[in-house]
Amino acid sequence: MPKMKTKKAAAKRFTVRNSGSIKRGQATKRHLLTKRTTKSKRHRRGPVELHAADVKSVRRMLPNA
Repeated sequence: MPKMKTKKAAAKRFTVRNSGSIKRGQATKRHLLTKRTTKSKRHRRGPVELHAADVKSVRRMLPNA
């Protein structure tokens, strides 16, 4: 049986923590920031835990994590 391959796009976007939870980056922080409020930019700082509904599909994409 061949090895399971990791989806490289998913590996670049998600990180599995030691506790087993998955963290992801926030959207809308790359460009066009002049129209965003300071509050919305501040709230998008730092990583966030992945929603429970998406964990199963992301774990399938990251078999070795």
